[in-house]
Order: sequence, then structure tokens, then C-alpha cells
Amino acid sequence: MSDIEGILIGFRRVAVVGLSPKAYRPSYGVASYLKDQGFEVMPVNPSAIEIMGLKSYPDLRSIPGPVEIVDIFRRSEDVGSIVEDAIAIGAKAVWMQDGVVNEQAAKKAREAGLKVVMNECMMREHHRLNA
Repeated sequence: MSDIEGILIGFRRVAVVGLSPKAYRPSYGVASYLKDQGFEVMPVNPSAIEIMGLKSYPDLRSIPGPVEIVDIFRRSEDVGSIVEDAIAIGAKAVWMQDGVVNEQAAKKAREAGLKVVMNECMMREHHRLNA
């Protein structure tokens, strides 16, 4: 089983880092899809109090309870600190969306035992897996 399949089949609690409150943004579309597919979505955006009717958290460390997947909608150069937080909170996987690539952060996550996906859309891959 690939990391993609393992993540999409094995985990349900996903923190979406960089989730926009604007419905036309890709992060909103992906998070909406995941929510509709039964994932528990936790928005992470320090500029928002609520997104999609869900409480928004300023950072990963503020989320109560376990986080399984950290889905990242941020610039590639911002991923390092997000991965450090993902490791600190005991996340199981880091998913970097389309266009997000950070080899150094991916290596650090893998060394800490996290599954890693880079430059792929979680919604597209979930749809492909379930087609």
C-alpha cells in the first residue's frame, strides 16, 4: 500500500493548514470535499475564528485531541515549521498540496515516522482511490 492509500484509508482527522474562509479558494474546496467524505476537518488559520462553520485554530499546537493528517496549503518555504509542529503534536502524516514541495521538511517528517505526500491534491487522490 502506498503512503497515499495508507493515509486516505487509515486516517480521518485532518488539520488543514492555510484553509481560506473564501469559498473560491482551492483550500476551501478540498476541505469541503473532505468534510463531505466523512473526514473530521480542523481549520488552521490564525486570521479566522471560524471557517465552514468549524472553529479555526491559530496553529497546529492549539488543536485539542489527536491530529492524524496535516494537510498543507502554504508556500513551500513555510513548510518546515509546520512539519516541526506536526511532529510535536504526534501527527501520523503530512500532506503537501499541489505545488508544495519541501524535501528537507519531508525528510525530517519521514525520519520522525510520519507518512509524507508532496505536490499532490488530497481531494483528487481520494476521488481517484474511490472511483
